Amino acid sequence: MKQPNRLWALCLSAVLAVSGCMAVAEMTGADTQSLNAQAAKSYAQVVNAAQQKGVLDTTSQTARRVHTIFNNIKPYAEAANQTGVRFDWQMNVIRSDELNAWAMPGGKMAVYTGIVEKLNLTDGEIAAIIGHEMTHALHEHSKKDAGQKVITGVAAAVVGSVASAYTGTDLTSITNIAAGLGIDRPFSRSQETDADMGGLRLMAQAGYNPEEAVSVWEKMNKANNNNNVILGILSTHPTNNARIENIRKALPQVMPIYQQSKVKW
Repeated sequence: MKQPNRLWALCLSAVLAVSGCMAVAEMTGADTQSLNAQAAKSYAQVVNAAQQKGVLDTTSQTARRVHTIFNNIKPYAEAANQTGVRFDWQMNVIRSDELNAWAMPGGKMAVYTGIVEKLNLTDGEIAAIIGHEMTHALHEHSKKDAGQKVITGVAAAVVGSVASAYTGTDLTSITNIAAGLGIDRPFSRSQETDADMGGLRLMAQAGYNPEEAVSVWEKMNKANNNNNVILGILSTHPTNNARIENIRKALPQVMPIYQQSKVKW
């Protein structure tokens, strides 16, 4: 019996390798529409919990700025959607000292006031963060990760594992709400770089200078320098300096888009 089991395992591995993470996610029920629908339910719980805790910010200058920038970029994100499923983009601002922002599948987003206020972000720098998170959703990085969990055997119930991270209602859960799609299953370096590059294009199309994406990470360096060699090797995210270097290399491709957008405005 051992030999047939081994042969089956080899065949299964080959099929999964050929299919890829996205296809595997589809086969296990973590298709785009299902993930987006589950995220929408979870997002509503998060927003409701934040409101009950008094940390849902709808009136501050920070909240108004975030919503304005989000609405300016949203048409370009909608145009960039290649998933075949329309996103119902939503943004909420959560009052927290945490330097964080996130996007769930289907375009459900949040920005924490801490990242704007502690880093003293300009509108262009906020646009870089929003564009980055929008790209995570548009490129379905969570869906790819769901498929990867099946391939590696870490998750048996993909949709359930993705959804479970969003069911908490205490303040700790709110401030760590990206757990299922970011913190305990962080996006890979390649996905982070992909989100940086997609964010550059989105912000440029909306009339925000892509050069300001560089200053976001320069400010982040001052707040949280992660450029230690060992940390860089172990981390699933690029170092801040690596991000800066990659963004600067990409600027010649996106600056013409920004210049053209200025003509339109």
